[in-house]
Amino acid sequence: METIIKVVIDICLLQKGPQDLPYSRALFYLSVLVYSFASIALLLLSTGFVDSMAQLLVEILLMYGFAWGLLKIVNHSTRFYQTATALFATDTLITLCAIPVFGAMLSGQSGGLFSLLTLALMLWHWLVTGHIFRHALSTSLVFGLCLALLYIIGSYQIMALFFSGS
Repeated sequence: METIIKVVIDICLLQKGPQDLPYSRALFYLSVLVYSFASIALLLLSTGFVDSMAQLLVEILLMYGFAWGLLKIVNHSTRFYQTATALFATDTLITLCAIPVFGAMLSGQSGGLFSLLTLALMLWHWLVTGHIFRHALSTSLVFGLCLALLYIIGSYQIMALFFSGS
């Protein structure tokens, strides 16, 4: 397990790609489970349990669906488990970094530092997601970043559509 965590950290540092993870359904399901706990911890800072669970379900479906659809379109569906595992695992790491920042902001600590940290986390998430798409599709980083931006903005819009009143 230590090796897997090291690969996930290396993916977050743009030193490795999803192809460096083992092809494993069990690892994929484990990454979704760990992602779920991290996401719930973040969501519970600002919303109730039922809303958090609903948002988590939509997040999982969006990430799963986008990765699966994208790989299916380009005929690389055999890369799905590694790609999806990388997406869920790296998102977990970034979410864990975001929890203290978001918690501090919600507790009334505001200012330039927390805004800067939030922006840095958002940019990091975009860059890592683009990096994963680049490797999964065997394409350029620019194209991977464009797809990541499409995914992030689309996900944000869908979440806002379903949960703007939450």
